[in-house]
Amino acid sequence: MRILLVTPPMVQINAPYPATAYLAGFLKEHGYVAGQFDASLALALKLFSRAGLREAGRAIRRTARSLSVRQFRARQADYLDTIEAVVRFLQGKDPTLAHRIVSRRYLPEGPRFGGLEAPADVHGTSDLQDFAVHLASLYLDDISDAIRDGVDSRFELSRYGEKLAASAASFDGLASALRRKASVLDRWIDELAESLVRDRQPELVGITIPFPGNVYAAFRMARCIRRISPGTTLVLGGGYVNTELRELSDPRVFDYVDFVVLDQGESALLWLIRHLEERKLPLLRLIEGQGRDTPADLPQTFFRSPDGMVVAPGKPAQTAEPAIFATPDFGGLHLADYVSMAETPNPMHRLWSCGRWNKIRLAQGCYWKRCAFCDTSLDYIARYLPTPADQVIRQIEAVIGQTGQTGFHFVDEALPPGLLRQVAERLIGRKLQITWWGNIRFDRTFTPELVRLLARSGCVAVTGGLEAANNRLLALLDKGFTTEEAVPVLRAFSEAGILVHAYLMYGCPSQTEQDTVDGLEFVRQLFECGYLQSAYWHRFALTVHSPVYRSPGRYGVRLLPLPEGRFARNEAPYRDVVECNHEALGRGLRKALFNYMHGVGLENEMQSWFSVPVPPPAVPTDYVARITQATSG
Repeated sequence: MRILLVTPPMVQINAPYPATAYLAGFLKEHGYVAGQFDASLALALKLFSRAGLREAGRAIRRTARSLSVRQFRARQADYLDTIEAVVRFLQGKDPTLAHRIVSRRYLPEGPRFGGLEAPADVHGTSDLQDFAVHLASLYLDDISDAIRDGVDSRFELSRYGEKLAASAASFDGLASALRRKASVLDRWIDELAESLVRDRQPELVGITIPFPGNVYAAFRMARCIRRISPGTTLVLGGGYVNTELRELSDPRVFDYVDFVVLDQGESALLWLIRHLEERKLPLLRLIEGQGRDTPADLPQTFFRSPDGMVVAPGKPAQTAEPAIFATPDFGGLHLADYVSMAETPNPMHRLWSCGRWNKIRLAQGCYWKRCAFCDTSLDYIARYLPTPADQVIRQIEAVIGQTGQTGFHFVDEALPPGLLRQVAERLIGRKLQITWWGNIRFDRTFTPELVRLLARSGCVAVTGGLEAANNRLLALLDKGFTTEEAVPVLRAFSEAGILVHAYLMYGCPSQTEQDTVDGLEFVRQLFECGYLQSAYWHRFALTVHSPVYRSPGRYGVRLLPLPEGRFARNEAPYRDVVECNHEALGRGLRKALFNYMHGVGLENEMQSWFSVPVPPPAVPTDYVARITQATSG
């Protein structure tokens, strides 16, 4: 069977999203060859070309008046002359262009360059390439802003049409958008789908949907493939499907695709391929006395029965070995064409979008799986299954052989400390030189000795959740550690030369203004001591798969009725027992954090960041220093 696995627009364009590589590697180990296509990268490269920019420029609405659009119109010839050279530079194919870029006379500079402070003299220094990448990234952002403001408001570099799919209870919005007159970006997406069918003639197309920002393009590509190749079987899966479509019952979805697969998907997809080859589908049986068709052997898979009803998934499929043990296969992806970007000079932030990191995981699920805000009832969190350390090493060596790259981003929910130790020891023992980073939990298992071992093995950065950064809320949310326990862990990573990024959360159940200010004060001190290099505040969202949703009274929230619909269901409306202006506080938190990451404002009074009155912090100003002193030695 000719199998094609597709990543639809848009995801980050510096490295392949790993879902298709994992599926391809799993299928390869079971005797199947699956092609791969990154339509997200292809769409970006179409836009960021002379021909693409010229066509997009013609499509800009005459009524568009944003600063980005005005800049693009005024300097369009300069953008056309420079775009392909800049893309080559960001692909690593023309590094000497950095000298012209940092001259500040080569690129047209729009609103994204406002307030940019250049180093005093970067010519001939180690900063030259980094600064040039930053400038070139701002240049692409200016173009993207002009496309969003003047051509298609749904477009962003890492998402397309996200609002159409985020917690969309009804399929109506997507269906309506798919019927509208196509924008120039829509036409390009259709052209990509048509070329796939024409050039590869797939019999089965698997489309992964990791995020809401991929949903619209996924359905658009599926519709185009179905129109020109009605015999092709179309399958949807991925992170968005796993979290939001678990109660899918709208039959209109199956006007576009044949099957929707839940959870990891490898086993279910393998089962589906085998039975399609044997022409045993649809496998249905009539439940006696109920007058409806139900699945006989369609594990983890939605489909539409002949009578037009959506059939719910059967039990999970079993294979000879867990899918996590399969080595991802990046074959067929154009690895040299990925585009590195650095939209901020912060070295930690650069890791997400700069560099072609090989993305693999050490384990399925989360070894903690207790956080009250997390989707702990879902398979991708609840079913924890680590890969043996020796197998991880074999995967790393195989992927280096495939890609020629030794940078790895371990994309686990939380890297297991015990397994990390084993992997690090083997990397050092085999003298396998890699550079890696990943997500952890800031628990006390990460001792200074273990952290130094990880640094020796190639670890350069970690991310992890501090959430509300407040002990009462950390306990309520069952995070599993206190601020006193987190400080020595953060210190150990920073002293080992490992960058640290913290995920922070505000608006948690029962959170007060005092809790919020105390959390910010704790974070301020972490930056002041050098234990954090970057962080980001997220707004708490209640999901239907979380412990908070299952036991709202325990957390001080009252559930409100879910919106009616038969499509997506994830975020749930609620009312907190505590009245607090989280939106106004959130603006102040983000403002403070932006300054802290640049080493600015660490001495400011807390009230200076907020537009609403806040109490002074109850956390002592030397709280982190005291913990450091108490835990030293």
